Amino acid sequence: MAMLNDTLKRVTDRIAERSAETRNAYLQQMRAAVSEGPHRSSVSCGNLAHAAAACSAGDKKALAKGDGPNIGIVTAYNDMLSAHQPLGAYPEIIKNTLSNEGATAQIAGGVPAMCDGVTQGQPGMDLSLFSRDVIAMATAVSLSHNVFDGALMLGVCDKIVPGLFIGAARFGHLPIMFLPAGPMGSGLSNDEKARVRQLYAEGKVGKDELLRAESESYHSPGTCTFYGTANSNQMMMEAMGLHLPGSAFVNPGTPLRHAIVEETARRVAATTALGDEYIPFCDVIDERAVVNAIVGLHATGGSTNHLIHLVAMARAAGVLINWDDFSELSAVTPLLARIYPNGSADVNHFHAAGGLAFVIRELIDAGVMHGDVTTAMGEGLGAYATSPYLDGETLAWRAAPAESGNEDILRPASDPVSETGGLQLLKGNVGRAVIKVSAVKPERRVVEAPAIVFSSQAELMDRFKAGALNKDFVAVVPFQGPKANGMPELHKLTPPLGVLQDKGFKVALVTDGRMSGASGKVPAAIHVTPEALDGGAIGKVQDGDIVRLDAEEGTLEVVGVADLETRETPSRDLAGDRWETGRELFAGMRSLVGGAEDGAMTFDLEERGHG
Repeated sequence: MAMLNDTLKRVTDRIAERSAETRNAYLQQMRAAVSEGPHRSSVSCGNLAHAAAACSAGDKKALAKGDGPNIGIVTAYNDMLSAHQPLGAYPEIIKNTLSNEGATAQIAGGVPAMCDGVTQGQPGMDLSLFSRDVIAMATAVSLSHNVFDGALMLGVCDKIVPGLFIGAARFGHLPIMFLPAGPMGSGLSNDEKARVRQLYAEGKVGKDELLRAESESYHSPGTCTFYGTANSNQMMMEAMGLHLPGSAFVNPGTPLRHAIVEETARRVAATTALGDEYIPFCDVIDERAVVNAIVGLHATGGSTNHLIHLVAMARAAGVLINWDDFSELSAVTPLLARIYPNGSADVNHFHAAGGLAFVIRELIDAGVMHGDVTTAMGEGLGAYATSPYLDGETLAWRAAPAESGNEDILRPASDPVSETGGLQLLKGNVGRAVIKVSAVKPERRVVEAPAIVFSSQAELMDRFKAGALNKDFVAVVPFQGPKANGMPELHKLTPPLGVLQDKGFKVALVTDGRMSGASGKVPAAIHVTPEALDGGAIGKVQDGDIVRLDAEEGTLEVVGVADLETRETPSRDLAGDRWETGRELFAGMRSLVGGAEDGAMTFDLEERGHG
């Protein structure tokens, strides 16, 4: 194993030192929760009778006998989301598989799963970020019956995996593994989809042509194939050792995917406290696993959303990280992949070129990923430098290919796409923000232009359609943070700003809201913190202020303005963003939520020292 990079080691040690108190308290709680026997042996006969009432006679007998593990399934299945529709078949496969192993499984509960692709630019998007914490709480409710010896998390998309992870972490004394559905087959190319979107924004094609292109892109069961938050989730589950190796990007409905579901069920049942190979979630997820996830995001050009979600996920396991950690790791992590939006390829092409097995092998060998970690497989992370295949009807693994199958998509660490990672921290008198640079051309990474302040993305769209934005400018869209309106994604701004950029204008976006995990092309300083509603300087920027966004130097400044902090924040009527479409039900979350760099969480996991 290669010697660890000095920066990787230093940042990991710093995180461990920062997290010592919360991590130790978390581990004490998890150790105290471990049962000497099956968890259901500690409940009353009435409790157990309720838990088993709907089971088959055979499962009732097995549960009463109590010597085999019972696995709880928490599922995000619904048949509207393409990524989650295949999950409907999983519970029966899991139950049948475990029955042959002397174990049982029950659907412990369901969690909501909303699609940002459906809600982009719609009022429902204001619920998107908060849905993560709803999912975390629903996961906790699902596992609260305390009759499970292990758990399987069935989920894929943007907030769903982070929410499942946060909830699972609070039951970290159990072995817990994650099961995705895999990506849909490749459809209309990402370049062509983006081209039609931009033509529509310019008014050169109509809705019929746009719908045709979108439908040919998103066309069947499975995860969307661009490298956004959903597919970044799957990368992180591999990098943290919570999948069966190679699970992420195997297509749904294939014999290989079926075999992966079966083997994941066997694996979680084999690692409960009832057997000889007990591997609880809390031993898998530590500061090294979290650092591996950060490095994976940088190396693949992953989603900006995880500068929020991963912070929250880590906190749920007592590990405290911040954007400085991301920034320092980015400086030493090579960017190895070019997947849309920072390239033309989709995740199927990436997987065929060598995929995550290749990436993990390269990063371990380069000393920028911790290989000596605990994983759900009972081995170090090297087990994830392999790809699954069927040897006849038997699931097997082969080593990652020595060379990339396509260096336009996937490159070795010795000759990367870029020497540094795809995510960058920005700092200055406007606040702290993040930018995804992997998809932004080098000549567009520095923009200095007058600010135009917009009250909403709708206002920007209207002014664009009116032809009023044909000039250099920095679009400032404040009051989009978690406390203001739930921090919606502003992905609908990408096509109009892209049109202006292609016309030769220097444009950029600055907002305390989010962008899609597929954001790119146009430089965007997002997640600005403190947010405007918290008195952040972004709410004090005025039309005509000269804003400099410099992704090379990592700065975000209003130039030549000494009184920015002392300016009064203008009042903003947010009632229209807080009512209807269920948004009024989330008032409590808006009042409790923390800042973006703290994970935008609505609950306090440090209360009572993580205990």
